[in-house]
Amino acid sequence: MPEAAGPSSVSEIVDSLGDAATGEKTSLREAIESLGEASFVPVLMAPALAVVTPLSGIPLFSSICGALIALVSIQMLLNRDHLWLPDWLMKRRIPSDKLRDATEKMEKPAAFLDRYSRKRLSLLVRRPARWVTETACLICGSLMPLLELVPFSSSLLGSAVVLFALGLLVRDGLFCLLAFLFLGAVGTTGYFVFM
Repeated sequence: MPEAAGPSSVSEIVDSLGDAATGEKTSLREAIESLGEASFVPVLMAPALAVVTPLSGIPLFSSICGALIALVSIQMLLNRDHLWLPDWLMKRRIPSDKLRDATEKMEKPAAFLDRYSRKRLSLLVRRPARWVTETACLICGSLMPLLELVPFSSSLLGSAVVLFALGLLVRDGLFCLLAFLFLGAVGTTGYFVFM
């Protein structure tokens, strides 16, 4: 699926989200439009970035981000040309000052990720391996609403989606590989802690 014109780095995604935070509250529709509604990977990355910030402390915020990640992932798997999101989700609003604060906190990590990303292991970001990555994002997003009350779970899943999305955005398969290793480590640790 060709990626439509839109942000091409993590820093550009963070800047776009910050620019969208006008007025007292910012709707999800305004945030998505700032990224370009047909830019699937930036729209996938944005809620994942948001859920690893203090915004995840807002009640149900992690669930909304998870639903958004899952919906975008499904449409990527279906190879859709244009992104569709339900109106009830697009109308969700958060305080603009909190969104601005979150984007400011994301600036340094975003610059770090951009600095170390390049085209590597491209086999992992092309079909058929790309389907595995998109499915992993779908699973991570689907789990977020179910794990809303488990501390740090959404942030851990969000971190993995950020790595997956970065790999897809800049065609760097190393980040996808790191995301799978990260999820494996988290899953193994969780298994031994809770079993």
